[in-house]
Amino acid sequence: MATVWITGASSGIGEACALRYASEGAALLLTSSSRERLEGVAVRCREAGAKDVILLPYDLRNPDGIPALCREAWERSGGIDILFLNAGVSQRTTVEDTSMEMVRELMEINYFAPAAMAKEVLPRMVARGGGHVAVTTSIAGRFGFPLRCGYSSSKFALYGFFETLQAEYYDKGIRVTLVCPGRVRTNISFYALDKGGERHGRLDPGQEGGITPEKAAGKIVKAIRRGRREVLVGGKELVMVWIKRLFPGLCARLSRRIRPT
Repeated sequence: MATVWITGASSGIGEACALRYASEGAALLLTSSSRERLEGVAVRCREAGAKDVILLPYDLRNPDGIPALCREAWERSGGIDILFLNAGVSQRTTVEDTSMEMVRELMEINYFAPAAMAKEVLPRMVARGGGHVAVTTSIAGRFGFPLRCGYSSSKFALYGFFETLQAEYYDKGIRVTLVCPGRVRTNISFYALDKGGERHGRLDPGQEGGITPEKAAGKIVKAIRRGRREVLVGGKELVMVWIKRLFPGLCARLSRRIRPT
């Protein structure tokens, strides 16, 4: 069975995907900033049938330790088949209220960390004959979204990096899946950065009405298995992605009317 490394694995989409892979007998490596929450997920994954569960707690705001983290993950697992770069943090501030420190924190977690991890794991996958890299983007990475200037920027950047990675390494056995969620009922709005860098601390109405993490995980795991280039995950809000592709002017007008919370 596959060996799967998931970041942002302590809740939401990451936890649900870990449990889905566990039910298929996969060996798992789980990363988030909270060891305590990871330990709870690990228990559930073992009960669900995971072949093995390795915990690698890490704060992705610290870029210096990423090479050692990836080296440890590879050595302890004996090789990674699927790297799912899912960790991320959102925001709830206007451009004026968003400090450059907040922008840098969002970019560090959402963009620089997954890019650095992919760069570290990539040559090992190539030497082994191939592998699969999945990364969680967002519909906010497809069009500008109110109160998300730093978040949206970081998600736009993921498309540029990982589409390029796929173009360069496809013939070397590397597959990439861009996971593009809309509204999924997770805690991302609780931990979103608000004015002054404080936590937003509440579940937004749009988030509350989203699909469950379990339903999202089913779509994501299936898309990775099939080698899909991109998978849209959510409900009716995903129509905005198609409007942006086909009618960008209309998308801009609609975006101005979005209730951002």
